[in-house]
Amino acid sequence: MADQDLRAALARAKARLDKLDYYPEPVRIDRVRIVVAPWFFRIPGFRRYRGYAFWRMIVLKAPNASDDLVTHELCHVWQGQHRALHVSWKHLTTRYRSNPYEAEARRAVAETRGSGFGQTAAQ
Repeated sequence: MADQDLRAALARAKARLDKLDYYPEPVRIDRVRIVVAPWFFRIPGFRRYRGYAFWRMIVLKAPNASDDLVTHELCHVWQGQHRALHVSWKHLTTRYRSNPYEAEARRAVAETRGSGFGQTAAQ
């Protein structure tokens, strides 16, 4: 995926999240970047993921990631923009499947999936 394709995927994900009112301000993407780094997902603890979000970076395992996956990861960036300490605490103290921020990101994908929002497959 070329850099322009990654920026376009990020813009589509933002457009999806902008339809939601989970937080008082929309997600900011001006300093967010997406990188494709398959080697990252060979690190123990990250092998089960296809995408991972840091504060201003989304790491993807493959260049053909779906819009749903990019939206899910961008939702984590949005969460961090509004509740950084709580998101970090929950990440450290809660199992993946029961983490409320994981549930919220999955819900964001489901609520914005449909006409005009790209591919459907993803977490």
